[in-house]
Amino acid sequence: MELTHRQRLERSLSGEKPDRTPVAFWHHFPVDDQHPETLAKATLAFQKQFDFDLVKIMPPSSFCLKDWGVEDEWRGNPEGTRDYTRRAIHAPEDWQNLSTLDPQAGYLGRQLACLEILQHELDEQTPTIQTIFNPLSQAKNLVGPENLLRHLRCFPSALHEGLKTIQETTLRFINTAKQYSISGIFFAIQHASYDLLTEREYEEFGRTYDLPLLDAVEDLWLNMVHLHGKNIMFNQITDYPVQVLNWHDRETPPSLSEGLAQFSGCVCGGIARVETLILGSPETVKLEAKQAIEQTEGRRLILSTGCVLPLTTPYGNIMAARNIVEELG
Repeated sequence: MELTHRQRLERSLSGEKPDRTPVAFWHHFPVDDQHPETLAKATLAFQKQFDFDLVKIMPPSSFCLKDWGVEDEWRGNPEGTRDYTRRAIHAPEDWQNLSTLDPQAGYLGRQLACLEILQHELDEQTPTIQTIFNPLSQAKNLVGPENLLRHLRCFPSALHEGLKTIQETTLRFINTAKQYSISGIFFAIQHASYDLLTEREYEEFGRTYDLPLLDAVEDLWLNMVHLHGKNIMFNQITDYPVQVLNWHDRETPPSLSEGLAQFSGCVCGGIARVETLILGSPETVKLEAKQAIEQTEGRRLILSTGCVLPLTTPYGNIMAARNIVEELG
């Protein structure tokens, strides 16, 4: 019997073997992501084209920051991301001037309007997850990546003041977004990497502000953490209260099978973004998909890639990943 998207994911989360491996990919929608109606339409068109098992809602990273004064623009980045042209934090003392935002106003309110459209257009068996950047990732975009590390090490008290406000604003947005039938959140973490911070630093400036937000979605059934980058602190995240972990498994340890041994939920990944999905062929995509399913014995796996699909990803390679799960059953 063919399962619905939700049933398939629920079986995977429980450790059972579903009728086929769940599969999902996502990418940015530059230009379209500047208005709730066009972002919703682009999201729906992408889902209609590929019929993935979950829909990740993809606002730009600035959606949660523009009401604090950042500015950004689309300059053709192949990943579909926008470049920041103005930061909101220029000096350590600026962190204390951040005010808690109203989730139903401004750009946050516009994202809720997108959720409302999707709630009406997608059936209840197609899960949706809202992208949420963790507070430290938001702080990076408010002040810039280099200045974030400088403030973290030289002005920690000031940064903590800012992180508290970011956390409270994010908590209010999450609690409001839950009213629009989302199945979970996609919690993007960008600094749990030994290339950037020590474990103690991430504990203080990352984990401290992450966990209360994840506690707020414990009543949702499909929460995913994305660990961005290489040399990641995987062991520091495996006890986060989420159902799915996603990381660049083809670019940095652990492998999918190693991840499953350390984490009780589902892993999400298996296919290399650049070497395979952009530069490879449908045959290469199918080979890596088969390897991912073999690594996990077809259990507790969502077939995907380690991060967003670049805009240059060929249609045929995406469709190959979508079709192979049907062929393998």
